[in-house]
Parts: sequence; C-alpha cells; structure tokens
Amino acid sequence: MEATSVTSKGQVTIPKELRQRLGIRQGSRIEFSLVGDHVEMRVRSSPPGASASGFGMLKSRRTAVPADLDPASLAKR
Repeated sequence: MEATSVTSKGQVTIPKELRQRLGIRQGSRIEFSLVGDHVEMRVRSSPPGASASGFGMLKSRRTAVPADLDPASLAKR
C-alpha cells in the first residue's frame, strides 16, 4: 500500500500503478463513499481511450482537401 499527502486544497495524487490498473485517466469520474472508519473510491466512468490505430490524433496546419477533389485532374495541368 502506498501513502500520499493531501494538499491544502484537499487533493491527493493517485499512485501511477493504481491509475493504470483501474484505467483512471484525465476526465475519469471517481466516486467516494464513507464506510465505517475508511473511505472507498470507485471509478464511475473513464473517457474513451486513444484509438489503437492512432487515426485522428494529429492535427495539420494545412487546409483540408475538398472531398470531391479528383487527383487525376492535378496530373492534367
């Protein structure tokens, strides 16, 4: 079991190993319950993870190509 400190704002850092095992990421919703003399924490929801393909992760600075663009028309010029 790992121990952590509480900040002046009441925040704590969940250890990395626990975050990974429970799938806790930025935007995850956590629920706290008081049970007797201790607190239980449950992960209510986690945002969807990154796609395995990585498609859509990068943004381009270039303008988008029109959907009706015919590449063959570029070769005719």
